[in-house]
Amino acid sequence: MDTDYFNDTHRQVRETTRKFVATHVLPHINDWEEAGEFPRDLYRLAGEAGILGAGYPEALGGHSEGDIFLKVAISEELMRSTSGGLVAGLGSLDIALPPVVRWGQPALKEAVVPAALRGDKIMALAITEPGGGSDVANLTTRAVRDGDHYVINGSKTFITSGQRADYYTVAVRTGEAGHNGISLLLVDRDTPGFTRGRKLQKMGWWASDTAELFFEDCRVPADRLLGAENAGFIAIMTNFLSERLMLAIMGYMGAQLALEASLDYCRSREAFGRNLNGFQVTRHKLVDMATQVEIAREYTYRCAALMQAGKNPIKQVAMAKNFAAEVCETVTREAIQLHGGMGYMRETGVERLYRDGKLLSIGGGTTEIMKEMIGKQMGL
Repeated sequence: MDTDYFNDTHRQVRETTRKFVATHVLPHINDWEEAGEFPRDLYRLAGEAGILGAGYPEALGGHSEGDIFLKVAISEELMRSTSGGLVAGLGSLDIALPPVVRWGQPALKEAVVPAALRGDKIMALAITEPGGGSDVANLTTRAVRDGDHYVINGSKTFITSGQRADYYTVAVRTGEAGHNGISLLLVDRDTPGFTRGRKLQKMGWWASDTAELFFEDCRVPADRLLGAENAGFIAIMTNFLSERLMLAIMGYMGAQLALEASLDYCRSREAFGRNLNGFQVTRHKLVDMATQVEIAREYTYRCAALMQAGKNPIKQVAMAKNFAAEVCETVTREAIQLHGGMGYMRETGVERLYRDGKLLSIGGGTTEIMKEMIGKQMGL
């Protein structure tokens, strides 16, 4: 790890987060994965530890506002839970709350943000639709202004924390077709006309709550509009930059954990009279895995540094996400192969890392969408 990116505060928070994971998560994570959820109280514990408030304004209950590498350090340590689902669920505020902080009216921010950072309230971001996937610009859930309210009709799917969130940052169409007609509204879970559908069963990320959402003549006060009407697409794209950086971190950390497990296993497992790492083919495979992890991590750090400097590295972050997702798929697959039959067993952990890692090439914009974005930035 290149420690030049991290200062003493980062290292202290990293240690705090590592202890949080060791104390409150690792003893229970296998049970939570099998149950398909983790206790709601974990949000409060994370809030008390300062994990949820990192990067948010102090005036709203946060600390270290704008410190990208503090978020990197925390995200890396949370991934040591070995559960992408837990990290995604616990961190759903980081994709739902920033638009409230940046563009919500003062009274709304005061009512929502501190409670979310304490872990008392859960946030969810609702963009993806059943027929839309990554095609954000053409979403169809519509909100029509009616006096002091917006009336929403439509549906969302694949929403992280969708079942138990208290507040939902919802992308809606308020204007013309395309990206110029999209707005963001904050919806309370108890709003009449808003219902949550079934809890979705997934290939990976088992510990995260993922759900469908339905809006039927759902009336939301107009003061819940985040930013200007029809200006939501820019807010969504701004949000995506941080989300994709976090997904890149999940990618190289999933690969890192699989590599560490493989190194331990190959040092202790004997075959044909010697340890597995006594075979050249095994050593070279481990070296290749380590090389990919190092490159993915260092390039992601470079993207974080650009963001810290106030740049808007759309191309670089998309590249980092794609590369880290591919590295995660490759390294976790090789880890299972090195473990042999044990790699196929849930108890080893690498099986979970393999399943969880697949989502990284889909969530936050698919690999194909990322390539289109990169090509556009290249002038292609």
